[in-house]
Amino acid sequence: MVTGTLINVGTVIVGGSLGTLLGNRLPEKTRQTVLSGLGLMTLVIGVTMAIQTQNTLIPLFSILIGGILGEALRIDDGLSWLGRWAENRFGGGATAQADSEKGGKFAQGFITASLIFCVGPMTILGALQDGLMGDYNLLAVKSVLDGFASMALAASLGAGVILSAATVFGYQGGLSLLAVLFATALGGVTRETPWVIEMTATGGVVILGIAFLLLDIKRIRTANLLPAIFIAPLLVLLLGVLQIAL
Repeated sequence: MVTGTLINVGTVIVGGSLGTLLGNRLPEKTRQTVLSGLGLMTLVIGVTMAIQTQNTLIPLFSILIGGILGEALRIDDGLSWLGRWAENRFGGGATAQADSEKGGKFAQGFITASLIFCVGPMTILGALQDGLMGDYNLLAVKSVLDGFASMALAASLGAGVILSAATVFGYQGGLSLLAVLFATALGGVTRETPWVIEMTATGGVVILGIAFLLLDIKRIRTANLLPAIFIAPLLVLLLGVLQIAL
């Protein structure tokens, strides 16, 4: 039920350690090529998840309603502000003493990596899938992305990135455990459960936004689409109460 999170923690530790040792010796072209490859794989995963829907209207309305809610709540702007605040708060200043700069850089690496690894559609949807169905495939892909990202971050921000593995374990693992409790309360959940199918399909659409970002096609405010993941099962349950077939 937390297998994906444990894999994720391992890749962050390994990637962060390698990045700390390598420093800036990792070629930029290599980073870009690997990220592009991961972007293509993320695109395939998003499409595979999206086409599982049994009624395209469910993901469609979920994305529409979720996007409106996300924009109204300004989720993406809030997360961006949080990232800037963390960087300003813990990044250290140019006039600080050497030891203060070192400590600030360590904290900046920890905060920045924690935000990157714990905020986003893959984190939430992957943790839910792992907890509800024991399916950690999405978190395994996220683990590869995070491992490479932690290597790049640690190369510039230092060993503080490695400590973010604890944040990943606590936050992501906590989401999976909550999903387990939720599934138990519902009497068991499988991949064939209608609301799980539609939640997965809607999540696949959101995942496509991440793929476009990794491939440098278009920056989509995917964080503002996060409410759609929770709206999809609510729509399915509502249709069930109204006795309207999918």
